[in-house]
Amino acid sequence: MKAHAEITVPGRIGEAEALWYDTSRWASFIDGFHHVVSVDDGWPAEGSLVWDSSPDGRGRVMETTERYDPRVEHVVAVDEARISGTQVLRFTPRDSDRFRMSLELRYKLKEKPGGALSPIVDFFFIRPRQREALARTLVRFARELAGDRALESDN
Repeated sequence: MKAHAEITVPGRIGEAEALWYDTSRWASFIDGFHHVVSVDDGWPAEGSLVWDSSPDGRGRVMETTERYDPRVEHVVAVDEARISGTQVLRFTPRDSDRFRMSLELRYKLKEKPGGALSPIVDFFFIRPRQREALARTLVRFARELAGDRALESDN
């Protein structure tokens, strides 16, 4: 199963990547984020990051780097209470001051809701929620990055 969202963002990929990996700022854009539990020294290039969601959210989420190509792609294995899978963050240049940012989550449900009807439950209920969460994250991220750029231009 797969959920995907993308957005075109003004700015430079390097600035965006610096913001994306600044976990002290995640509460402003990661959907459902509450706090970091632990982060390995080599992350995001290697190792794991563990975080907890807000109440009634995803619970504890572990993200383990599988592949990291700076300013291009970050692939992490995701493990949480209800799903496991792979999340892919991609940066794609558009022109000198814009880029495309995409988030894709390929996931498996740990428990099959609805038994034989699981694919239908996923299609109508789970996947749209996953896609909406990814889209909210990207929109909030773009706003946060725009705010940073505005502050820099004021100085």
